[in-house]
Amino acid sequence: MTDLIKFVAERAIAYQQGLGDRKVAPTPEAVARLSELNVPLQFWPVDPAVVIAQLDEIGSPATVATTGGRYFGFVIGGSLPAAQAANWFVDLWDQNACLERLSPVSIALEEIALGWLLDILGLPSDCGGAFVTGGCIANFTGLAAARHGVLARAGWDVEADGLFGAPPITVLVSAEAHPTVHKSLGLLGLGRNRIVTIPTDGQGRMRVDALPPLSERTIVCIQAGNVNTGSYDPAAEICRIAHKVGAWVHVDGAFGLWAAAAPERAHLMDGVSQADSWATDAHKWLNVPYDCGIAFVRNRDDLRASMSFTAAYLTQEYRREPMDYTPEASRRARGVVVWAALRSLGRDGLADLVERTCRHAKRFAEGLSAAGFQILNDVVLNQVLVSFGDAEKTRRVITAIQIDGTCWCGETVWQGHTAMRISVSSWATTADDVERSLAAMIRIAREN
Repeated sequence: MTDLIKFVAERAIAYQQGLGDRKVAPTPEAVARLSELNVPLQFWPVDPAVVIAQLDEIGSPATVATTGGRYFGFVIGGSLPAAQAANWFVDLWDQNACLERLSPVSIALEEIALGWLLDILGLPSDCGGAFVTGGCIANFTGLAAARHGVLARAGWDVEADGLFGAPPITVLVSAEAHPTVHKSLGLLGLGRNRIVTIPTDGQGRMRVDALPPLSERTIVCIQAGNVNTGSYDPAAEICRIAHKVGAWVHVDGAFGLWAAAAPERAHLMDGVSQADSWATDAHKWLNVPYDCGIAFVRNRDDLRASMSFTAAYLTQEYRREPMDYTPEASRRARGVVVWAALRSLGRDGLADLVERTCRHAKRFAEGLSAAGFQILNDVVLNQVLVSFGDAEKTRRVITAIQIDGTCWCGETVWQGHTAMRISVSSWATTADDVERSLAAMIRIAREN
């Protein structure tokens, strides 16, 4: 086993060192070689070193270099060194972080990390928290607590009696809401087609003047960090209106909540802490490996009531058993990796990570604008939308940039405009990566 771990470490180091020179996207030839892995399963065992060598030699070239410094496609951070190393320990320990008796270290580090996060993100210190698989399940968890809280106050036990015959709930979402919010509402039985969609302004912010009358059985879903523009819904005003009648406000802040950690961006979070539940994703701006979403709920009893269950063999003695706050029973020790990331960065390091990537985004916008291309959004965070002309030309340029491989950016449609979206969220991105990528974008756009 020791020799195998050393063997894997050597190959991992080689992969990491090669990220700076390779194309961001895999070549067609590398992708085609994946078919070599599709063989009939043999009857006899194979040496683990042979298995790992094959995995590396065929699999590694077919990866997208999202952990490098020039991936600007989806909002995906890299993996901080301490977080990646801690992730290996999580694999090595192989702990089930559902009960304290199963893994004291996992539960202890999870609680510490949750406390740090509440402080850093400026949320109430007594919130309930849950580490889950990603942003989608973080939204699901927060909205499950919202469903419970709203119906419990109406005298209905939704976990016991379901939604058949329950008092009706009205759900409001922004026209710019992320699809994971819609998916979560569907999974919760609240209906993707029953929601009320609120129009947005020119930067994708929910229009307060378009809100219908609210009631105590209303859930309002707002955004902290629009996935296209980086903009924030006017949380303070929405919370004031909602709480006046007892409505619930849920915040989808997959990457935008992290602005609270950076003094120069914290003003964007005005009013966000007044909400009732929040969802975020640590693999985005905290740069920990997949999978690591986080849900917070102001009233921890609402979270626990929506998630807990019992069984005869599950005698619980600890003051906070994680399985009572998450959709999962068996679960990975995600809190260990978050603890390691925060411990290694400190407050100043996290603030610098957020500010530095925002400066990189601003540089992209300035450089592309100076070259004559249209920036479609106010660059307030780490998101840039650029048009290279009409929709056909913009798509052509995006495809050429992806094939070139210097960097990778994706396509989006923003309020009727086809655009290239640049998302900067990796700790590994340097000023040189930005200039190298910017030069390639401008060259390719002019050639096409």
